[in-house]
Amino acid sequence: MISVHTLDSFTSVLDGGNPAGVVLNADHLSEEEMQKIANKVGFSETAFVMKSHNADFKVRFFTPSDEVDLCGHATIATFKLLFLKQIITFGNYTQETKAGILNVEIRDPGLVFMNQSLPSHMGEIPKYKIAKSLGISESDIIDDLPVEMVSTGLLDIIVPIKSLEILKSIEPDFDMVSEISKEYDAVGYHIFTKETLHNKTCSCRNLAPLYGIPEEAATGTASGALLSYLFKHELLDNYEDVTFEQGYFMERPSLIYGSLKISENNIEKVIIGGDAVIANEIKLYL
Repeated sequence: MISVHTLDSFTSVLDGGNPAGVVLNADHLSEEEMQKIANKVGFSETAFVMKSHNADFKVRFFTPSDEVDLCGHATIATFKLLFLKQIITFGNYTQETKAGILNVEIRDPGLVFMNQSLPSHMGEIPKYKIAKSLGISESDIIDDLPVEMVSTGLLDIIVPIKSLEILKSIEPDFDMVSEISKEYDAVGYHIFTKETLHNKTCSCRNLAPLYGIPEEAATGTASGALLSYLFKHELLDNYEDVTFEQGYFMERPSLIYGSLKISENNIEKVIIGGDAVIANEIKLYL
């Protein structure tokens, strides 16, 4: 029997944020078994925590259909669970992932912040292709900003939208979104506008149907990519204390905190964080 803790990440209240599964002490599980568990749990990601020779913990992340190199909200869930189980306390830790060894910090009163990879900007995509897949006009995308592929661990297609109203109105063609994501070897789209509901930095939506996730309520890795995009295009005055709102149109409100450490106009660290709450514990038989 396998015990899977479920948590809501990037929120401090139940039924907000993005749900993730976490399996502790997963060293005895095969890759096939981990995939089977993630499929049964059915969340966008389930994390499996193991011993590491190179870091404090090794963590593998599985969607219902595939393994991914890194997952922000499942990292938040994992380290919040370790904190609540008193396996760790306040301070700095490392996790070994397929995206590399990354730092995680537990800050008072229990918020989790993770370092992501330094950004890679992988080129632009024609706006007409993206607009068609989202069921909007090319003119709904901001004129003087590109649709750009950015990775801070996973490759996302960053899409700048002119208004909150347009962001809310988007009804994607998920088959087309999947095809374009596959064509550019991206996880999915991260769509944003600087108009927000609650006076935050940006309001966002995330689509990853290629990985069985039509829409996600909170996306940590894509938030790191977005923050790097905002810096590259000089869209903010302050990069040390940003908050992204996501999931509000799904009725799963999420808040994702971010900061960049910058030296001589270069990004030295990308940090994304948030809270999480335990929702349930599931017992599964393989």
